[in-house]
Amino acid sequence: MISDFRVGTLFVSPRTLRLSPTLKHLPRVTMNPVGAEEGFLDFKVSDEVFKTWYKVFGDLKSTQHRPLVALHGGPGAPHQSILSLVDLNTKYDVPIVLYDQIGNGNSIHLKEKPKDFWSFDLFMDELDNLLVHLGISDNYDLLGHSWGGILAAHYVAHKKPEGLKRLVLSNAPASMDLWLKRMNQLLDEMPREDQEILRKHEAAGTIDSEEYHKSMHKFHSRYTCRLTTTPVELQQAGRLLMSDPTVFEAMNGTVNFTENTGKLNGWSIIEHLPMFTAKTLVINSHYDQAGDETIQPFLKLIPNVEWIKFEDSSHFPMWEERERYMEAVGKFLRF
Repeated sequence: MISDFRVGTLFVSPRTLRLSPTLKHLPRVTMNPVGAEEGFLDFKVSDEVFKTWYKVFGDLKSTQHRPLVALHGGPGAPHQSILSLVDLNTKYDVPIVLYDQIGNGNSIHLKEKPKDFWSFDLFMDELDNLLVHLGISDNYDLLGHSWGGILAAHYVAHKKPEGLKRLVLSNAPASMDLWLKRMNQLLDEMPREDQEILRKHEAAGTIDSEEYHKSMHKFHSRYTCRLTTTPVELQQAGRLLMSDPTVFEAMNGTVNFTENTGKLNGWSIIEHLPMFTAKTLVINSHYDQAGDETIQPFLKLIPNVEWIKFEDSSHFPMWEERERYMEAVGKFLRF
């Protein structure tokens, strides 16, 4: 059944996801409104050249609305996970740029690359390359969801982009310590039997076990996507994440509730937040893995910040409360 699957998101290991036989053969999801353009651009890293896939919805040369570049989560959950953002173009005429970070989705896959290859610098350089290629580096907005929000915040702190006008941090934490604390708070709200199963298998390194997967399914149903029927786009994103977890495991590791074993271990953006200059919208949800405590530093320290919370959603309000999400983001970007 479709409702048996919840896509893994930021720091929820793809090893803990299971797809029914039906979902393993989902058709490719596409959205092709009039004017949509897609392609690949060269991304040079040292002496190698890789391919980044992107898709543009709307007119980047519009004089009425700045383009919005959207960063997907995961790490490794490609653009399908946030494809609903195309509503911002069809309903509010905001040009949208979606792309798959390298190692993911339609972009080049690099399973042979060691852990040291993957880094914030790599993904920030890729974003810079995209902005220059599209000719929008001097005037654009940026939205990052989940891991994409972490990447967006890190990009703003370390690149200090002058062309960035508005920033949306959606369902993302201000530090990994705050994220891990929240994940364990949510685990404490689970039935005791599930708590014991999840902690036992993470400690033993047996997260491929059937009972671990069953308990994680319950967790996803509460705190990842609460819709009875998961949107097919999220299902496809989950399938793609499972098919190649290279980036996820390099950046995060393989566990969900214990210390991060990837390159994100110890990450924090908190000390940089007072230097943010772009007007910023912070988004989270009542049942979110990015709970209120994980986003508080954004609200306290970013000089020009707004906050909206979705009471009936978990980690994907752009799907769970789709119309209200687009209305809120569209208003923030346009006014």
